[in-house]
Amino acid sequence: MQFPTTRMRRLRKTPQIRKILSETKLNPENFIYPMFIKENLKDGQKEHIDTMPGQYRYSLNDAVDEAKRLENLGLSSVLIFGMPENKDEEGSSAWDKKGIVQNTVRRLKEETDLVVITDVCLCQYTSHGHCGIIKDEKIINDETLECLSKIALSHAEAGADIVAPSDMMDGRIDAIRVDLDLNGYDDTIIMSYAAKYASAFYAPFREAVCSAPCFGDRKTYQMNPPNINEALKEAELDIIEGADILMVKPAIAYLDVIKAIKEEFKVPIAAYQVSGEYSMIKAGINAGYLTEDVIYESLISIKRAGADLIISHFAPEFLKHNMFEY
Repeated sequence: MQFPTTRMRRLRKTPQIRKILSETKLNPENFIYPMFIKENLKDGQKEHIDTMPGQYRYSLNDAVDEAKRLENLGLSSVLIFGMPENKDEEGSSAWDKKGIVQNTVRRLKEETDLVVITDVCLCQYTSHGHCGIIKDEKIINDETLECLSKIALSHAEAGADIVAPSDMMDGRIDAIRVDLDLNGYDDTIIMSYAAKYASAFYAPFREAVCSAPCFGDRKTYQMNPPNINEALKEAELDIIEGADILMVKPAIAYLDVIKAIKEEFKVPIAAYQVSGEYSMIKAGINAGYLTEDVIYESLISIKRAGADLIISHFAPEFLKHNMFEY
């Protein structure tokens, strides 16, 4: 069949027809909202993040209130990032049982039905800003694993449903899985930042949580942007070590990686639409160069590539304005 018998425009002629024939759909449960909780920040004084318009650092109480509000809009999951008052070389406050993340998790599990996910890393907690233990300005992989395991275990003890190691140290999934299982948390899910690239799109986030490294960069542990076969190997190793969900980060610039990992492994895939991707779109909208429709288009592209879950700073806006179709 060909024109004039076949007319593809028949399938697009009304909004209702386009809606029922949409091959890819966004649902509220697809979204995970990242939240920044700052220790000892006064209630009612949330701090606007200048590099991320519309995003804030919250006190613990304000974060819980905001999470409740978003849950009422249909949000199912949050990803918690902590900002401690004190930092040291090891990042020891990251596994403090009374730390900002641990306290936030307990409150959220007591007061909401949200799926609570915690970021497991050292960068916000170390005085040097790197994601691992440092010796002579070199990131020491194996010594870092013990710290990461302690962080993950403390989050599980507080009630986290999912722990999400974002450090990109070799062997961290195995170390965390073993420690969780030995301590009776064999049901705690691990969502691995499996393919986390050394991306320039992270710059606004580093300002948001004050985690920029004080020397060097993270290119020896985060992935090289030109590589996709390496991402497949990272994903395979994380599955072998016990990861339940794999994440690709960033999202929009790495749609091919999302697609490749999903097709290869058939496991749940999360993708992180990171701070730079968010801020770039926001800047275009605020300048009048783009319309808000680009938010939907960017998110549907991530879902179409194969992501089951989308971590995005646009989640509240998306839910509030019911942006589930174009």
